[in-house]
Amino acid sequence: MILSVQDLAIHIGAARPVDGISLTIEAGECYALLGESGCGKSMTALGLMRLLPAGARVISGAVNFEGTDLLGLPESGMREVRGGGIGMIFQEPATSLNPVLTVGRQIVEALQLHAGLQGTAARKRAGELLDQVGIPDPLRRLDEYPFQLSGGLRQRVMIAIALAGEPRLLIADEPTTALDVTIQAQVLDLLDELRRTRGMALLLITHDLGVVARMADRIGVMYAGQLVEEAPRAQFFSQPAHPYSVRLFAALPDTKRRGANLATIPGSVPAADARHSGCRFVYRCSEAMAECHKAPPPWREVDACQRVRCFLAAAAPPVAVKVGAGETATQSRQAPLLEVTDLQMHFPIRRGILQRAVGAVRAVDGLSLQLMAGRTLALVGESGCGKTTAGKAMLQLLRPTAGSVMLDGVELTTRSAGQLQPLRAKMQMVFQDPFASLNPRLRIGEIIAEGMQALKVGDGETGAPIAKLLEQVGLRADMVNRYPHEFSGGQRQRIAIARALAVSPRLLICDEPTSALDVSVQAQILNLLSELQRELELAYLFITHNIAVVDYLAHDVAVMYLGRVVERGTADEVLHQARHPYTQALLAAVPHIDGLDKATVKLSGDMPSPANPPSGCHFHPRCPLADEACRVSYPDEIRFGATHAVRCIKV
Repeated sequence: MILSVQDLAIHIGAARPVDGISLTIEAGECYALLGESGCGKSMTALGLMRLLPAGARVISGAVNFEGTDLLGLPESGMREVRGGGIGMIFQEPATSLNPVLTVGRQIVEALQLHAGLQGTAARKRAGELLDQVGIPDPLRRLDEYPFQLSGGLRQRVMIAIALAGEPRLLIADEPTTALDVTIQAQVLDLLDELRRTRGMALLLITHDLGVVARMADRIGVMYAGQLVEEAPRAQFFSQPAHPYSVRLFAALPDTKRRGANLATIPGSVPAADARHSGCRFVYRCSEAMAECHKAPPPWREVDACQRVRCFLAAAAPPVAVKVGAGETATQSRQAPLLEVTDLQMHFPIRRGILQRAVGAVRAVDGLSLQLMAGRTLALVGESGCGKTTAGKAMLQLLRPTAGSVMLDGVELTTRSAGQLQPLRAKMQMVFQDPFASLNPRLRIGEIIAEGMQALKVGDGETGAPIAKLLEQVGLRADMVNRYPHEFSGGQRQRIAIARALAVSPRLLICDEPTSALDVSVQAQILNLLSELQRELELAYLFITHNIAVVDYLAHDVAVMYLGRVVERGTADEVLHQARHPYTQALLAAVPHIDGLDKATVKLSGDMPSPANPPSGCHFHPRCPLADEACRVSYPDEIRFGATHAVRCIKV
């Protein structure tokens, strides 16, 4: 046993984010800590490393690492354990890496401290570590700064730093949350390979059930500061025992549930300063009994390997989930609500004293698509392919370099800012980060009213319409005077949707609206979007890299690569009959909870720079099918039926 944690409790004033957690990890084992945001997963990891924020204290418990009591070590002794014995990969590499130091300097620092290497030897070893984590041209990358690397490469640098001290235990805190499925697959494969070849233990913190299914040997489900279930992977995915675990599975979107609401978990995780007389999940549990309110439930053995903290005599019954009716789009023979033709968005590269243009970043390079009223078109692809830029260019938030954007028969690209203003009520955007897109100094009533007043929507009365909007998106009308920081992430996203709906739009562009949300909150937002579409006949352009969400919500799909659409069609055609190698690689990289040992297709390398796209087919440097013909010219569109089209000469 490499790590043993017994009754660990961490308090921050009156708050108890970790309130008596116990777990063990064997050498070479992957233990996944699963749960919603606010359950105390990251605080547990920081407590193990003794990196707690100011004001946080370990009140009780024991942490034993390889026979050493970490809580009793002096800080000097703990510095040797950090990095040398226990490494940690933090959730956000952009904020964890020092922006003013080169990648090589940051790895060399870890090597100097934990391996005693200096000078040329340290630099050579740093290059070997970058090569080991799959970074191309590692010696050149040593002299680059974090901002020059993609998100996937930055995450690999974090892994290289964590591995510099050759730790026996690696803690990975949401290591793939913000990554595309292709980069996520590469990072997970790397961690799994290192664990098996080095015999290194891995504590994986995540809320993604697909990642857990792919990586974990054992799972601990955490809720409100405590573990509520612990089980081996096979037992957990075949028969989850705690009502909370069962509901996490029921909230997952998939194509069978299209047209039906996803199962949601009512309420939210209790505040860390709440006091509990009984089960912590009792107010969100439909199986709760009288005794659940009176005393904390004891651990109960389900079998020799699985245990649960619950009063139910047997495993929790499965949540009844309705199978959807399939196609949910409004059928009409009208002209497209949104028609985009050969859209281009090029950003000039300027250099020299006179700032002359010496090139251009071709973020969007000839995009064409159509969207009908009452339908959802998903625009999918890796980060950097131009999805968000395309959405902003369609709304004229960025002025396109070339191309046409028709909204309800009106050309937008030729209109001035003044001429566009009355049209903006028809088209709105829901941004990826609701906290950053909501003004923190305004109450939510003022935030929602702002657009109505600017676009002169309604008769000037905002009170009643705002109250109705809040109720429509699942919030209470009496919340109108609160500020954004008083709401959870899911509630803030609902406010952002209410703000967009306030001007009665016909088109909503949703930019990764569920990417940072837990599965239970994601289910609430997806249910809301589906209901609003049915009631208001809204058209959605849904920008995302979450294939499961696309499969549940979208009617049509366009796959984007390096500024261009490489495959388009109905959701069934693109997701279940994919023909382009890039689309197939995206789908193969998605972790599935029903295929634990399913082989995956690895997409090597990173997307080329849009400032210097490859000749011919842009995908050919990464395509396993590419030959000389693919390098000569960009492929024409090949059609397979009325709606399915692919740009590839190998199909």
